[in-house]
Amino acid sequence: MDMRGPAVIIAGSGMCTGGRIVDHLAEGIGRPENDIVFVGYQAAGTPGRTIQEHAKGNGVVRLEGKELKIRAGVHTLSGYSAHADQRGLLDWVGRMPEKPGLIKLVHGEPDAQKVLAAKLIERGYCVRNSS
Repeated sequence: MDMRGPAVIIAGSGMCTGGRIVDHLAEGIGRPENDIVFVGYQAAGTPGRTIQEHAKGNGVVRLEGKELKIRAGVHTLSGYSAHADQRGLLDWVGRMPEKPGLIKLVHGEPDAQKVLAAKLIERGYCVRNSS
């Protein structure tokens, strides 16, 4: 890959663990004239989240087996997600024609899962979460 001049690298949903985004990041993350924009959620423990959390200062991220310094500007646009928020999930479950026997929460941060589970239980649902 030959990245010429300043670049804006847009990282959508995915955790920056594979695919073309990894190549773009590896090529451009060390250049201060570049900017990386995260539009999708980045889970804890993934390269995407590492970049977000360690962008300030002398942060590093491991990509393609190499530790790379994060010199590019890093920005996160929140509010763009293919996932429903808590209210959307509660409304969706509430509109089901038949109450599910068990709801398993397997996605999301542990604290958010606990809060959602409590709200579902308050509404009379049987809930199990992965955290």
